[in-house]
Amino acid sequence: MPHTILLVDDEPKMRDVLGATLADLGYRPLVACSGPEALEILGREEVDLVLSDLRMPKMTGRELLLEIKRKQPNLPVVFITAYSSVKDAVQAIKEGAFDYIGKPFEIEELDATLKNALQLHDVLRDNQRLREDLEGRYSFDNLIGNSPNFRQVIAAIGEVCESRANVLIQGESGTGKEMVARAIHFNSPRKARPFVAINCAAIPETLLESELFGHEKGAFTGAVSNRIGRFAQADQGTIFLDEIGDMPMAVQAKILRVLQERSFEPVGSGQTRSVDVRIIAATNHNLREAVRRGQFREDLYYRLNVFPIAMPALRDRVGDIPLLVQHLSKQISNTMGKRIAGFSPAALRAMSGYPWPGNIRELQNCIERAIIVAKQPLVDVGDLPQYLFDPRDGRAENGGPPADLDQELERQERRYILQALDQTAGVQVKAAELLGISERSLWHRIKKLDLHIVKRAAD
Repeated sequence: MPHTILLVDDEPKMRDVLGATLADLGYRPLVACSGPEALEILGREEVDLVLSDLRMPKMTGRELLLEIKRKQPNLPVVFITAYSSVKDAVQAIKEGAFDYIGKPFEIEELDATLKNALQLHDVLRDNQRLREDLEGRYSFDNLIGNSPNFRQVIAAIGEVCESRANVLIQGESGTGKEMVARAIHFNSPRKARPFVAINCAAIPETLLESELFGHEKGAFTGAVSNRIGRFAQADQGTIFLDEIGDMPMAVQAKILRVLQERSFEPVGSGQTRSVDVRIIAATNHNLREAVRRGQFREDLYYRLNVFPIAMPALRDRVGDIPLLVQHLSKQISNTMGKRIAGFSPAALRAMSGYPWPGNIRELQNCIERAIIVAKQPLVDVGDLPQYLFDPRDGRAENGGPPADLDQELERQERRYILQALDQTAGVQVKAAELLGISERSLWHRIKKLDLHIVKRAAD
């Protein structure tokens, strides 16, 4: 789609010539004979650049520029001016104009100036869209769940957003620790600054220090040039240290120094550099236990653990699964371009009965697979992967005892109850008869397992 350029000039012949020239160069020209008319067009049209005469009656080019910058600060303005007005054009650049072209001018000069201005405009517009997308994606509305333990997480995020406190997020893999870290950043005063994430477990120990703090050319074999580290990249913003429990002790000491002194030294450099970053750390380990075993620095732990947030496992917030399925399936189906009506009650019951060792990440993969497989608008039980109905522990398959007997018994109990309820269309009296227990006993088990019953018409 061609860029739209608003041409503003009070001389009819100049408007005609420039309008035709812009069209020949591949642009979509809009024409205004005065500053007020230009502002009226800007109020109703999507414009990528304003090309304006500098000296005009009613409203000068500089006056028009000030109005444009007040309403659309990122919209580039290029002036066309006679030699006698160059001084005014230079002043206009100081006030926010992109550039000026002196009369008479070559078509190639005009085209090059317009392309440079539009390239900058496109970058600024894309950055703004990306920022709006990130802020929307990590807003509170996208933190899905009504269970008490997840509401505590949302409340904690709200409390810590505005502060400068370091945050330690603890929870199993796949529970959404990075999502929470991004939500904290994009709802904080630092949201316009960088959010830099690094997985401490994914980088070899020999390279982690350089990755975090940068290095000087020649600091070690392979350091062929200077490199800026993640802390420098995150200056004025937030750095997210994922899986910090796997960080080597030597690097932990340097992180402690950044926390205490707000400074660091790149590898191979004797120069100390100051940095202002907020640290959000995350781990799936028990750091208290790691401190007790001497695997994690106690002083660093207390520095990081200023504001702890515990992420609940998905099996501990079963009541949120229908909400998560609805939210994730909408996102995934939109991305895939496949319209679905949702998941059937039977499918939701089956998904609620699975322990989800991979947490939300595993749930997301399951939903994506089910949407791909589904032949009907409503995803049903038959579209779900088979492992949801027989999620055995590896040792149990080999004849050994399960890893957690209580958890395995609860899983089996949940499975049989859901199957009975599915067969009886959610009628608890009939389900209790199938299971050989009283209706009161079934009711207590349903409440204990936090199951949600949906009655449906029998076939």
